[in-house]
Amino acid sequence: MSSTISRLGALATGGLFSLSLLAQDAHAQATGFPSAQESDPSAIGWMEGFPPPPELRITNPDSVFFSFPRLRWSVCHLREFLPTEQVSRGLGAPIPFDYALDDGIDAVTFMPLRGEEEMTWEESLYANYTDGMLILHEGRIVYERYFGCMDEAAQHAAMSMTKSFTGTLAEMLVAEGTLDDTALVSDIIPELEVSAFGSATVRQVMDMTTAFEFSEDYGDPNAAIWVYNAAASPFPRGEGYEGPNGYFEFLQTVGPDPEGIQHGDEFHYRTPNSDVLGWIVSRVSGMEVTELLSDRIWSRMGAEQDAYMTVDGLGTPFAGGGLSAGLRDLGRFGQIMLNGGAWHGEQIVPEAAVESIRAGGNLDDFAAAGYADLAGGSYRGQWWMFNNDHGAFAARGVHGQTIYIDPTAEMVIVRFASFPIAFNSRIDPTSLPAYQAVAEYLMAQD
Repeated sequence: MSSTISRLGALATGGLFSLSLLAQDAHAQATGFPSAQESDPSAIGWMEGFPPPPELRITNPDSVFFSFPRLRWSVCHLREFLPTEQVSRGLGAPIPFDYALDDGIDAVTFMPLRGEEEMTWEESLYANYTDGMLILHEGRIVYERYFGCMDEAAQHAAMSMTKSFTGTLAEMLVAEGTLDDTALVSDIIPELEVSAFGSATVRQVMDMTTAFEFSEDYGDPNAAIWVYNAAASPFPRGEGYEGPNGYFEFLQTVGPDPEGIQHGDEFHYRTPNSDVLGWIVSRVSGMEVTELLSDRIWSRMGAEQDAYMTVDGLGTPFAGGGLSAGLRDLGRFGQIMLNGGAWHGEQIVPEAAVESIRAGGNLDDFAAAGYADLAGGSYRGQWWMFNNDHGAFAARGVHGQTIYIDPTAEMVIVRFASFPIAFNSRIDPTSLPAYQAVAEYLMAQD
């Protein structure tokens, strides 16, 4: 499903807006899309009415529900398009946050990467098509705003931030001695013995230093990501379809890297790693990813809402990108990771698991991937390490999803967004320096 989202999210607006509208906004001119204000679902009126008029309907599969600007509504309504499984919060009362709202944050200024003019924090929210923004400082909410399809009760697609939850579950099992990260994947999942994954170690899967034949280029209609997408579809296939059925069957078909790259040589960000990891943690724990996430994290952190995950046609949760959740609940998880796994007197995530993540991955392996704006970073346990002066690390997803954790500033930022293009490289220049600027501002207030 994530591949569908990423591909369709990169499509153009289909003529819904004229060039005269685009000319109203400098940012829209730069991106080729209507501005955040113009594409706001409430301004367009998607799915309003009983029934909605035909031109404002968003359905699946009759329309491209993740084409822009439809995706700005769809990111809050995935369970209306796709089958899902619940991630239960349990029956206990939510653990509330304390508030200390800071009205000065919107005026914080920063220089975008390679920019020539300063931008304010508030301007960056619109530039990045923000749907929800939460900032925690020293455990208290200092900033909370909603746009687009979001309000405080909405659940928004987390996209590939899901990977960080899957990775954290794996790190927890490793820390507890239930999972051996030096074991071969085939020792745990014999079904993968003949695939490229069979000869990789669990740690190589966790850190995405596996080597296999796969292209995640969403702009290439012949890329392997679309075979993956077809396998993951929960809907009946067309006549003559002979491909794999579901994530697990697809993973068994993945072959070795055609250029001879070996496991452990380089970091390559590829979603099938996360679905292999989801299979591993399920096989080891005896629980589906949704059940394990509920049992070990969601039901123990005082969440306000259940989360949910999309599933394939066999009911397998999409461990690489299927999660939808509320903004403040992701803030709780971010705060837990900032706290070394602790939350209100309980050790939710083993401290050793958090330390393993924050130790980061191999710098040379990461450098081979060529992320210009993330130079000097690394990847560990399905988390991104920035290795900056503040020791920041993050969960990240396409279209602008972020849990950004700054230990030095004691700050957690959670952003939901619906940026028109499925490439965070278009967003990072006005996001990463903004996060740093807010961190420095908050530290100056102490």
